[in-house]
Amino acid sequence: MPETAFLLTLVVALALFFDFINGFHDTANAIACSISTGVLTPRRAILMAGILNFVGAVTIGTAVASTIGKGIIDPSVVTQSLVVSALLSAIAWNLITWYWGLPSSSSHALIGGIVGAGVAGHGLGAIHWVSAKGVSQIVQSLVFSPIFGFIIAFFLLVGLFWTLRNMLPNRVRDLFRILQIGAAAFISFSHGSNDAQKAMGIITMALVSAGYLHDFKVPLWVMLLCAISMGLGTASGGIRIIKTMGTKIVKLQPIQGFAADMTSALVITAASRLGLPVSTTHVSAGSIMGVGSTQRFSAVRWGVAGNMLMAWIMTIPITAGLAYLIYQVFSQLLRWR
Repeated sequence: MPETAFLLTLVVALALFFDFINGFHDTANAIACSISTGVLTPRRAILMAGILNFVGAVTIGTAVASTIGKGIIDPSVVTQSLVVSALLSAIAWNLITWYWGLPSSSSHALIGGIVGAGVAGHGLGAIHWVSAKGVSQIVQSLVFSPIFGFIIAFFLLVGLFWTLRNMLPNRVRDLFRILQIGAAAFISFSHGSNDAQKAMGIITMALVSAGYLHDFKVPLWVMLLCAISMGLGTASGGIRIIKTMGTKIVKLQPIQGFAADMTSALVITAASRLGLPVSTTHVSAGSIMGVGSTQRFSAVRWGVAGNMLMAWIMTIPITAGLAYLIYQVFSQLLRWR
């Protein structure tokens, strides 16, 4: 097999593996609340999330894929070695944080990997630091989306409590046990709509770089493969992170779980429509903290939240540095062949 074809095949395989890992790593975003409140069993919640991840991945469009594939670095200067290095870095970090049960961001990991490998291959000037869909815009969406999640979830739950203030607690609980299932389905759909597109963008970028595509347009086969991979990854579950997201941040009731899931789904879906790759983990955690803060500020376990925040802050520089090193090693290996 010619070297270019071999490397392109490697890129596709790694991108699908990243997508699979992203699925089980971020399963908690979609189903942790519904499991922790007891409205769904883990088996049913994971199955529902897997199916709706697939549906979301193939129905919402490819605006996020375009941002990942050509917003950070121009596909015309991308090499297969660069993409391989970015993916290996992101995969390694996802596996490390999954092992330790830290709900870090797969989006941060991939973006850091692309930046680090891009700098290693072409220098700082190759990165689109400031542009309409460049690094600065992406970082802003990553930073502000969980803040929006926190604020919207807080006021949504306050509004629900005020509206239902005269309803008996048992009736409120029974009502929102049903409504939360719908909210969990919505966030599962939105998760697929945003996260699966990141692998689509990577594969399409590699196809353009290899000359198999002349324009950046995600092929149907790429959409389907990424959607299937994401769905299978989600269906495999991610119990370590589910425990952190669903039980260690704050204890949730069905009405709180509904508010958190509905807020997360709305924020993520809006970002997908705008072509902004947000961290579904960030948004979900921000929403959970928002609903927890309506009880009292101390109801949120801020120590756990602080550990998550540190993992998020560290992700981009660590994956960028790791991708830089992997690129140097990988390039040397190719020269020695």
